[in-house]
Amino acid sequence: MPSRRVVPFTSLFAAVLALAACSSASVPELRASSPVIYVSSHRQPRDVLNCLEDKLPSVSTSKLGSASELLVGPNAWLVTLTPSQYGSTVKVQKSSEDYGGLPEPEMRFDIARCTT
Repeated sequence: MPSRRVVPFTSLFAAVLALAACSSASVPELRASSPVIYVSSHRQPRDVLNCLEDKLPSVSTSKLGSASELLVGPNAWLVTLTPSQYGSTVKVQKSSEDYGGLPEPEMRFDIARCTT
């Protein structure tokens, strides 16, 4: 009897994953894309991170070694904050998918506000 429940659940899970894959880029794809913004800031990565979390919609954060990553929207933008000798380096990569929740000019403005 338990196997009867597993098959529908597995099929549903596979369908949800397939839909998610079709609708947005994956994080590895974002990491492989060319940066649209690459700046140095005298502000510490934690300060920039806190500022961006307040300004950007639908943000999830993670750590990758010493760097912090912010995933914005449905895998639409990837912001990587890396500590540097003078503060931090900010790299922003954009998905090839169109995400109307945060247009590029607004992203550039928020990055500028949070890095100065």
